[in-house]
Amino acid sequence: MNLASVGTLLGGLGLFLLGVIMMTDGLKLAAGSLLQTILRKFTQTPIRGLLSGVLVTGVVQSSTAVIVTLIGFANAGLLSFAQTLWVIFGANLGTSMTGWLVATIGFNVKIEALALPLIGIGIALKISGSGTRRGAFGTAIAGFGVLFIGIDLLQEAFSDVSANITIPTGDGAIVIVYLLGFGVLMTFIMQSSSAALAITLTATQTGVLPITSAAYVAIGVNIGTAVTSAIAAVGATSNAKRTAGAHILFNVITGLFAVLTLPLLLPALIRMQEATTGNTNPTISLALFHTTFNAIGVLLMIPIAGWMARWLGRQFTAQDNTLVKPQFLDDTAAEVPELGINALRCEVSRAGKTAIETTLATLNGAFPDPQQRPPHSRSAT
Repeated sequence: MNLASVGTLLGGLGLFLLGVIMMTDGLKLAAGSLLQTILRKFTQTPIRGLLSGVLVTGVVQSSTAVIVTLIGFANAGLLSFAQTLWVIFGANLGTSMTGWLVATIGFNVKIEALALPLIGIGIALKISGSGTRRGAFGTAIAGFGVLFIGIDLLQEAFSDVSANITIPTGDGAIVIVYLLGFGVLMTFIMQSSSAALAITLTATQTGVLPITSAAYVAIGVNIGTAVTSAIAAVGATSNAKRTAGAHILFNVITGLFAVLTLPLLLPALIRMQEATTGNTNPTISLALFHTTFNAIGVLLMIPIAGWMARWLGRQFTAQDNTLVKPQFLDDTAAEVPELGINALRCEVSRAGKTAIETTLATLNGAFPDPQQRPPHSRSAT
């Protein structure tokens, strides 16, 4: 791989990530409080929570943004952990829409015909409507165009180096672990499953990755998001740790199922694709596989969701049992200002109650243990 190809690859990846960020931020601002309203009001039953997670993640193209918002709601006392659980499952399914976007549009768009005009129109809206919903929507449109330019550059880079790259193939345990690890590593380094999946799809489109190897890498990408969740939850509140734990369990269980069933599931999906569409485009096959195993993962959660909520509630209670550590505030609260204000109100209220109870207990001669659970603390779920 020469330096020019490396530069094209890095530039394409950077533009793709920039496009995703612009789309996510723009759509979140353009929607205003609508997305938060959906997450807050339409999560009363498991099915509604699942659909909310799919819808919101499909719109903003970022499961991370949705999960951060969920943690903020839980920390602010607006949602219980049990309510957030099915939204998390839906967010994992909704993020597979990125694969369809790349596979169906990204590889077929002509930069001159669509991507560049989108950027021009988007920036015009941004400039003319700075600080307004129109401007935010313009940012999202421009991001859409930047994303396609990134995909085009990724294709160019992979086409240049496809003859010089050899990817391990086969169904041996070592090869499978290698491919899974590669997907996990890509997601961890880029901190974006969307970007990692886009690279996998591009490598498949250009012939660098055969479809079976690409499918294992896609499973690794899914599992890799669990690693980023685990890192994000370090030092966070118990609610954040429970949410991250649910995300990790879903991805690990789903990934394990996908690995075990891939030899049967992938060929069946390819045959179904050929029978219904008349083609065997490998990128469509990969997007179909990615969505299917995430959908099956949701079905696998139905009998164990209740157990999972109770188990996670028991695992992360140490912080809830202390008087001196915040129960509602962590870094996630600052991601969404409105939620941060609610979380701060809850924390100030808790601190005031704790101060009164501690003062009364001290006046009565009882010196409370700062590690004990305050009587007004809410339960895990």
